Amino acid sequence: MWAELLPIGRHPDSKGYRRYAWTSADAECRDWFKEQAEGRGLTYEVDRNGNQWAWLGDPAEGDAVVTGSHLDSVPDGGAFDGPLGVVSAFAALDELRSRKAPLNRPLGIVNFGDEEGARFGLACVGSRLAAGQLTVEQARLLTDGDGVTLPKAMAAAGYDPDAIGADPERLARIGAFVELHVEQGRALDLSGDQVGIASSIWPHGRWRFDFRGEANHAGTTRLADRRDPMPTYAETVLAARREAELAGAVATFGKISVEPNGVNAIPSLVRGWLDSRAPGQEALDAVLDGITRAAREYADAHGIDLDVTRESFTPVVEFDHALRDELGRLLGRDTGLTVPVLGTGAGHDAGILSGSVPTAMLFVRNPTGVSHSPAESATEDDCVAGVRALADVLEGLTRR
Repeated sequence: MWAELLPIGRHPDSKGYRRYAWTSADAECRDWFKEQAEGRGLTYEVDRNGNQWAWLGDPAEGDAVVTGSHLDSVPDGGAFDGPLGVVSAFAALDELRSRKAPLNRPLGIVNFGDEEGARFGLACVGSRLAAGQLTVEQARLLTDGDGVTLPKAMAAAGYDPDAIGADPERLARIGAFVELHVEQGRALDLSGDQVGIASSIWPHGRWRFDFRGEANHAGTTRLADRRDPMPTYAETVLAARREAELAGAVATFGKISVEPNGVNAIPSLVRGWLDSRAPGQEALDAVLDGITRAAREYADAHGIDLDVTRESFTPVVEFDHALRDELGRLLGRDTGLTVPVLGTGAGHDAGILSGSVPTAMLFVRNPTGVSHSPAESATEDDCVAGVRALADVLEGLTRR
């Protein structure tokens, strides 16, 4: 399975992945998921928001156990973020069948669409729509860098954009959702453990900073006469680093747009996107307040107009404690080992679903800690350990 997925959407120069929602690479990944489901005799379906499902047993019975993740990527992302959870889900099902494990609850595998938000700028679109955390009106306004709206992209890919919306009946069938994911950090590598359990997801969000100045000639305009937004943006980037360090948080300006974007032209607009995450809401608020305050001071001092817009926000997510503890019990049942419980600064579909169904996460060790990069990795032994851990969890949960 892993070998079949590896070439899809891989850029020949960067060696990273560009599997963006509703593109040809995404379609190939979706075809792969369908083939895996049907090849195992599972019932395959696509919901109203384009999320793919594969079922063993009848989900209409309710109290189903579901696992899976996503197959899309960030720009030039790594191979493991998302796909490891989907591949491991099918492999765990194969393991359960080889054990002849009795399953007393329906078992589902899911591929959520557009988790990374690389094309339309909003993460977890498929799960947000299903959970009612993204309205139909909001979804229809999502636009990619070429001006293509989400509905047009879905229609071009052969899906019905008029059907999107909250899907409470489907979510009501799920009794537990467990997402396996490569760790996006080095906690497991430092502790020497192959697999961990998630405790919570840090609160996080995305904000757009628009710095507006005045375009002019780069060679003939005196420094004293300039209303150049670029230095103000640069000072804001440095302020973000300082504020994050003070709060024990992280803050990143990872995307920028410049107009008119000429080498010999002073910009009229610098637009930068901030991603910030923190262990708690108070710390995140302090970071954003500090960055915004510094940005406005720099802007006022240099005649720059500034607008700050929050584009997305997810509060702290505490995974279901009872389910989390059950995972720990199931994984330690035969070994007597205590599986480490870790917090994470990364968002996931499991975090979105946590408001609707009991959710939990398993992490697989990442020896470098690198993620959202072609350097992202996990050893085969650790991936196999993740599959076995997921199979143990699914077997225990479906025996109830």
